[in-house]
Amino acid sequence: MTSDQILLFSLFGLVFAFLLWGRIRYDVVAFSALLLGVVLGVVPTEAAFSGFGHPATLVVALVLVVSAGLVRSGAVLLITRTLVDATRGLAAHIAIMGAVGAVLSAFMNNVAALALLMPVDIATARKAGRVAGLSLMPLSFATILGGMVTLIGTPPNIIIAAIREEAVGAPFAMFDFAPVGGVAAIAGLAFVALVGWRVIPSREGATVSGGGLEQFADYIAELTVPEESALIGAPLSDVYPEAERADVALLGVIRNGKRRFAARHLKLAAGDALVLEAQPEALDEFRTALKLDFSDARRLEDLQADGSGVSFVEAVVPDTARIVGRSAEAIGLAWRRRTVLMGIARQGTRISRQVRKTEVAPGDILLLLVPSEAKDEVLDWLGVLPLADRGVRVTQGAKTWAAIGIFAAAVAVAALGLVYLPVALGIVAMAYVLLRILPVAELYTHIEWPVVVLLGSMIPLGAALESSGGTELLAGALLGLTEGLPAWAVLTVLMVVTMTLSDVLNNTATTIVAAPVGIEMARVLGASPDPFLMAVAVAASAAFLTPIGHKNNTLILGPGGYGFGDYWRMGLPLEVLIIAVSIPTILVVWPL
Repeated sequence: MTSDQILLFSLFGLVFAFLLWGRIRYDVVAFSALLLGVVLGVVPTEAAFSGFGHPATLVVALVLVVSAGLVRSGAVLLITRTLVDATRGLAAHIAIMGAVGAVLSAFMNNVAALALLMPVDIATARKAGRVAGLSLMPLSFATILGGMVTLIGTPPNIIIAAIREEAVGAPFAMFDFAPVGGVAAIAGLAFVALVGWRVIPSREGATVSGGGLEQFADYIAELTVPEESALIGAPLSDVYPEAERADVALLGVIRNGKRRFAARHLKLAAGDALVLEAQPEALDEFRTALKLDFSDARRLEDLQADGSGVSFVEAVVPDTARIVGRSAEAIGLAWRRRTVLMGIARQGTRISRQVRKTEVAPGDILLLLVPSEAKDEVLDWLGVLPLADRGVRVTQGAKTWAAIGIFAAAVAVAALGLVYLPVALGIVAMAYVLLRILPVAELYTHIEWPVVVLLGSMIPLGAALESSGGTELLAGALLGLTEGLPAWAVLTVLMVVTMTLSDVLNNTATTIVAAPVGIEMARVLGASPDPFLMAVAVAASAAFLTPIGHKNNTLILGPGGYGFGDYWRMGLPLEVLIIAVSIPTILVVWPL
């Protein structure tokens, strides 16, 4: 073993040790290791930051931007509100939510897919009167499984494609992962929906609240019926099914400044304001589904026209606030600060006037629509205190199909090899900005920069390990372990080792180390590298034993009320199943 190999193995050992320790964030660990590698001379200075311009790094960042655009456009809401029903049995709910999550994860980052669906699943559990822990883990596992199916579904696939390009001159295409990943995903989803959820420990005391804000009353808000709306002339009873689906209470109708009761036979007219009681997420879902306007539609159009976008902000009113004892209309909130008072949450007292004309009292919670770039200034001017950001954004419902069409076209041209994937995704991101589907102010906020730094740091280290002969040593050790065994046994050992690493480490780091080892094993055996790379891709994504193996598992830890040792009960048989179905599929689709 050479001195460079000793230093590099020591560096990787330190990286893995610190990642397992978990006290220092993974991007800091990886970047520190990269700098140390340069100082020690094992990473060439000219290649030190090559990972930050690597196609894999760019694709991961762009996928997150595109995912945010799909959310903002209402594309995801269109799917979930059509398919999710709280009256279904738990097994059917898990099967349908899992299928939706898997399909979404195949075409957008799987962490983003779970972030979108988790509030839907929690709200459905609340309506059905069950703890969310029974369905959140299956949903998390389903989104991880769905990411295996396409190139852009999960970072390991992106990295594998890039490593193949360097090794054999051509990357994997968009749907090259589909045969193996699809079989694994279908088998995994069937197990999760039929059997897996039954072994999850049931904790009746597990909470499903959203960040501590459930203690507050729902907001009293208004949404108006726009000109040329399909609701004009329809009875109010036509609105109730959608209100029930979105968990919105319909309190009344304001017409010509006068409030009327929510009589089911009342015929709706243009300009009618529906008085509602709901949470911000439900209000936005209800508005998008029925194509309603905010109470100050003209002001909202002015805000969106400047390209900076608007956001929901929740704030509590202290007794020293400027707005105490006055209404939003009286202080000129709309024309002075380009801000719309969307709703008011008040304990103990029913709000009977129009929201913008209601005098605000100390202790009220305001739901504001503010310019994204001026949130702090508006809150300071009002003298109110912001609550924790729940990440609720204003859905651009009118641009749903435009967003879907642009994304579908980009996937198609990339799959056909007509446009390089990072370029296609970049075009989608820019189109979303130019069409104001995604505000310019949010263009970079959706990128998970720690992951970008992790990738940019680990790629040069992985390249250095390979060029020094380190991966050849690892491959030789695994081949020695499997000497005389058939090809399927060699692939099984590679998958088991990769899965074990991915369960305790970041799957990106695991892929960067395991993929070159797989290529070297193939070279020594005189076989094609493709089956070994596919084995690594599936195994690196299949992290189901712990809450730290994949970000999705970490995201559900608190909301699901899980313990560290709860994951393996469903995760262990799932990992065994994935190995069992993946090995024969790999050998058929990607022969040695």
